[in-house]
Amino acid sequence: MRPVMILRPEPGNTKSCAAAHSVGLVSLSSPLFSITPLPWTAPPLQPDAILITSANAIRHGGPQLSVLRHIPVWAVGEISAQAARDAGFTISRVGQAGMAELLTGQPPARLLHLCGEQRSESPHVHQIVAVTVYTSQPAPPPPDFSRWIGERPVVLLHSPRAAQRFTTLVDAQGQSRATISLVAISAAAACAAGPGWEMVAIAPQTSDEAMLELAWRCAADTIRVET
Repeated sequence: MRPVMILRPEPGNTKSCAAAHSVGLVSLSSPLFSITPLPWTAPPLQPDAILITSANAIRHGGPQLSVLRHIPVWAVGEISAQAARDAGFTISRVGQAGMAELLTGQPPARLLHLCGEQRSESPHVHQIVAVTVYTSQPAPPPPDFSRWIGERPVVLLHSPRAAQRFTTLVDAQGQSRATISLVAISAAAACAAGPGWEMVAIAPQTSDEAMLELAWRCAADTIRVET
């Protein structure tokens, strides 16, 4: 069974590693970013919903979130939806395949987007006010990173930014992409990784469960189709 590398920042990394272990996978913890909360205040508007495109916005939003708990949440996927539920929010919409899919086909709405400094924009008909509540900075790879990427790992990509950074680090090590398989949370994350990998599989849903199911099949070498 091939090892699975998990690149998420903490505390999500520990959670994903535990979930991987629970399904019989060997996980390699390699957080490539660290999260720092930023001071912020809720703007003076009455949004129809709060837009959450990363669980980090909830995990690092701080006590200011308490004044917003009466507003329903649109979450980009199940990971961010669960973080919002755990913080006491009501979820009114959960996406399955990224921000564009979440927003497409919905009546025009006023959305308060709690987000990080680096965020993706998407065409939409909604009025979106973005408020930055955290910043994500590159963290040094672990000392074993070079050895791990030589062990034909299956790598979980939870964001386009993580995909880009992982690709840069692999190329800097002189390691062939052709020995590494990727499981991406979205088509955008898969695209950000670029070509040349042994395989790229895109999770059918934006959840750890869906990603780990694909990762297990890749780690056991029972899936060979590039998605």
